[in-house]
Amino acid sequence: MIPTRHPMAEIIERRGALIIDGAMSTALESLGMVLNDSLWSARALIEHPEYVREVHRRYFEAGANAAITDSYQATEAGFGAKGFSREATAGYIRRSAELAREAKNDVLLEHPDWLPGDLIIAGAIGPYGAYLADGSEYTGAYHLTRDEYVKFHELRLNALLDGGADILAIETQPRLDEIEAILSMIEKRDITCWVTVTLKDGEAMPDGTSPEKLAEVLDANPQVEAFGLNCVKREWVEPALEKMRAKTKKPLVVYPNSGETYDPVTKTWHAQGPHEPSWQHFVPLWEKTGALCIGGCCRTLPRDIEEISKIIEAQKKA
Repeated sequence: MIPTRHPMAEIIERRGALIIDGAMSTALESLGMVLNDSLWSARALIEHPEYVREVHRRYFEAGANAAITDSYQATEAGFGAKGFSREATAGYIRRSAELAREAKNDVLLEHPDWLPGDLIIAGAIGPYGAYLADGSEYTGAYHLTRDEYVKFHELRLNALLDGGADILAIETQPRLDEIEAILSMIEKRDITCWVTVTLKDGEAMPDGTSPEKLAEVLDANPQVEAFGLNCVKREWVEPALEKMRAKTKKPLVVYPNSGETYDPVTKTWHAQGPHEPSWQHFVPLWEKTGALCIGGCCRTLPRDIEEISKIIEAQKKA
């Protein structure tokens, strides 16, 4: 289907860029939540939905145009393993989109001069590997048939649309076959999306798909407004985006991790050193390669999004 609306393109046309929010989990932890659970940040939908709404509000206030719903790890299989029915699961996922919209309404009341169309709700569709909770979103070490992928993602996708998501964020994807299966599910729906993938060693997707091949596939799909990378090291971004740019004129997307490093043995994050490059170093480089949609992933907070937003605004005036 040729979509009738392109929410991302409309914002980019008006503002020159689109700011994506930052990590949900890190912001929830800053409010006091403990997320050592198989549902990860989706646990907040059950225990503290008011925290989710507040996180979205803070990111909008920091300059984000797109709020990614707290549904990355919210799946029928994951909630089912906790004893939740299919109906209850759909309700929680639907609520993830509603909470983001309520936060949008909150900030619009506080800022009556803001355009409602400049704030959009992106329904997060994480990979099957996220449900496995063993790091498979970074290895792609699994394979399902297309029908199995569709069955896995169907309830979440439908619930997000029922909840009022403006677009879908098909994110942190390690496998092209899974991306294609998800895209097949929206072929007859009037909805657009962005697609972002992870990288292995900075060179290709975990399944071996090159950035060029990914770009060729996604460039041809009219429902994919933009695509790129998320949940990757910041230094990996520019080379991969340059390869994608050679195959597309669509806007590119990037929301990498903060720059901290994760120790899988201790399961802890370590702060970046004093000489590590800053957002001020990276963001202009990404813009030059065609990244018009920029935000943050793991370990980022509203202050990071505020910094990114200010850098992009300054670039416009330069």
